[in-house]
Amino acid sequence: MIEARHLRVLRAVATTGSFSAAGRALGCTQPAVSQQMKALETSVGTPLLIRTGREMRLTQAGESLVRHAAGILAGLTAAEEEVAAIAGLRAGRVRLVSFPSGSSTLVPTALAALRAAHPGTRVFLEEAEPPNSVDLLREGDCDIALAFRYETAPGAEDWSDLVVRPLLRDRLVALVPEKHRLARAKSVAIGELAGEPWIAGCPRCRGQLVEVCETAGFTPRIDFATDDYPAVVGLVSAGLGVAVLPQLAIESVRPRGARTVTLEPAVRREIVALTLPDLAQVPAVAATLDQLERAAREK
Repeated sequence: MIEARHLRVLRAVATTGSFSAAGRALGCTQPAVSQQMKALETSVGTPLLIRTGREMRLTQAGESLVRHAAGILAGLTAAEEEVAAIAGLRAGRVRLVSFPSGSSTLVPTALAALRAAHPGTRVFLEEAEPPNSVDLLREGDCDIALAFRYETAPGAEDWSDLVVRPLLRDRLVALVPEKHRLARAKSVAIGELAGEPWIAGCPRCRGQLVEVCETAGFTPRIDFATDDYPAVVGLVSAGLGVAVLPQLAIESVRPRGARTVTLEPAVRREIVALTLPDLAQVPAVAATLDQLERAAREK
């Protein structure tokens, strides 16, 4: 195998014309240059220099290797500088996947802080709900997945192969029209909403809603279902039903015409940032995880 240090010595010998001059140019001794040239010739399996007295002349193989050495060493130098920039957070790329309410609350704060601290680091954001976002992470299509799981949900996802950075516990709240009979209540048990028409969210949240309601002794009558939180708020505000939403989702929209009521007993979802063990060592990924954690602490 040809080593970069041997190529540098060969170029110096070709440029200066002797081992001693090459040693002076490289800051090493003449015997050290001679040893490295012998090692290089052994690696390639053919002579590279013809020694005639004090002069050195390249063989055809030596000329060929010197010609390629310039591009090889230039490329290696560029690679070393790029890696150093990434390691020092002067450059880098992070592919982040987040669910919508995380994208509108945690992510902007985190990315603004990241850009201020490390302006050379670029973050590409896509939206996906778990478990799809977690699948994207495992398949190598993103570097960080912002995900959640409900604390009471049976058969919670196995994240044992991932690095899990806990961010916050997001409590669910009831959302009712502002003229609803329970709009002024301090808290409400979900069973008190048993006879109401319901507006449900994403498929995963819809499943959690049905489970919570059935635990309380009733099956919700879902009149509308939408993945769009502003649409849920709009439907509730229009008096078309009630809903249960994560507190984080409420923070991302203005529930005009609707009121939030504390839900008892409490139902929470755990919000986390996930990455792969090797990716957790990448400086740009680690810095993004740190900023997501700081943004969550401000909530």
